[in-house]
Amino acid sequence: MVEKEPFLDAMQNRILLFDGAMGTEIQRHDPKPEDFPNNQDGFNDGLVETHPEWIKQIHRNYLDAGADCIETNSFGSNKIKLDEYGFGDQTVEFNKKIATLASEVCAEYTDKPRYVIGSMGPTGYLPSSNDPDLGQKPLDEIREAFELQAEGLILGGVDALLIETSQDILEVKLVIEACHNAIAKTGKKVPIIANTTLDQYGKMLLGTNIQAAYTTVSDMGIDVFGLNCSTGPIEMTPSVRWLDEQNEHNVLVVPNAGMPENDGGQAVYKMTPEKMGEALGDFLNEYKKVRIIGGCCGTNPEHIKALRKVIDEKANSIEG
Repeated sequence: MVEKEPFLDAMQNRILLFDGAMGTEIQRHDPKPEDFPNNQDGFNDGLVETHPEWIKQIHRNYLDAGADCIETNSFGSNKIKLDEYGFGDQTVEFNKKIATLASEVCAEYTDKPRYVIGSMGPTGYLPSSNDPDLGQKPLDEIREAFELQAEGLILGGVDALLIETSQDILEVKLVIEACHNAIAKTGKKVPIIANTTLDQYGKMLLGTNIQAAYTTVSDMGIDVFGLNCSTGPIEMTPSVRWLDEQNEHNVLVVPNAGMPENDGGQAVYKMTPEKMGEALGDFLNEYKKVRIIGGCCGTNPEHIKALRKVIDEKANSIEG
């Protein structure tokens, strides 16, 4: 078995490859309402209770495709979201179970180190806004919701915590604080990756640009700063360029398979694995601080295979 170096050391020594989308891979199993806990259709995180074999197989498919890191199926498992499904009082154990499942899958692979990344998606609220519904959730409640999630993920053995698909920079701050609280509580130091999600014009939902977002959280003890979701790699280019030139952290870039297109009321992502590999390969060649790449909405194991090829070709060219 290959010795597993710490996640941050691995990131310094080589480009790390994350996995691709989880939700669309779950849909390949054609789930019915009765497949989810209490017939709650769409409760994807709840499949850890009813169909853990599905989630394990999705993790394996991405690892077989060459991913170094898999994200836990916990995107919507903060306490606020779990309350909606009746699992809020089990937040810590629920996340621990999800992380343990992913850790068990990684342990099956002995060819090289594999890492479990604790996925922490948004609450759906916008604490920075004045919206009478979305902007009125108490900040302490949001922070606690993520602290319980982070605690469970850490206890389940994640190698890093990933704050992802973030639309409100104030919520990002709250999640970072929650992660530090959970780290202190568990006594286990875990790297923190803070992501923002920008539209095609380089803005978060409430208008925050990349410079403002990075400045807001850069001194909060994070280890990686990055971008994920919303757009394809092409639209991310100006923001990635700014991060490479101006920020002091390593950078993560996890785009969708292109911009979503409306096809009969469904969002469709049409960027091929080859085109996505080419685009992210350009990032790796041009922007030295980009140390993690992967795929978000619309990506599948074929996209990850293409990204694996790009990373390996780059490594071979350097060694040669």
